[in-house]
Amino acid sequence: MEGISLSAVTNANHVLKKDQSNTNTPYEAQRDFASVLKESMNKVNETQVASDDLTTKLVNGEDVELHSVMIASQKASVTMQATLEVRNKVVEAYQEMMRMSI
Repeated sequence: MEGISLSAVTNANHVLKKDQSNTNTPYEAQRDFASVLKESMNKVNETQVASDDLTTKLVNGEDVELHSVMIASQKASVTMQATLEVRNKVVEAYQEMMRMSI
């Protein structure tokens, strides 16, 4: 959860509070949102890769402590679950907007 909650929320908060008096164009807002989303997804991927690397090292008999592997595995699991929840909320918000009548 560390990968998604701390960095994504901090980055999103920074983007939102960057300059509230300055209104971004829709293109700028889309670019800012895309960059926050891309960075968050990269951090989730890094967590997954780190967990996989430690697991592979443990299986191959390298000098890796079991608790380190378990912690990395749980971090990867929690970040993936948090990412899926965020995705579900975004899809739900999109569907709600599509149901709105103009």
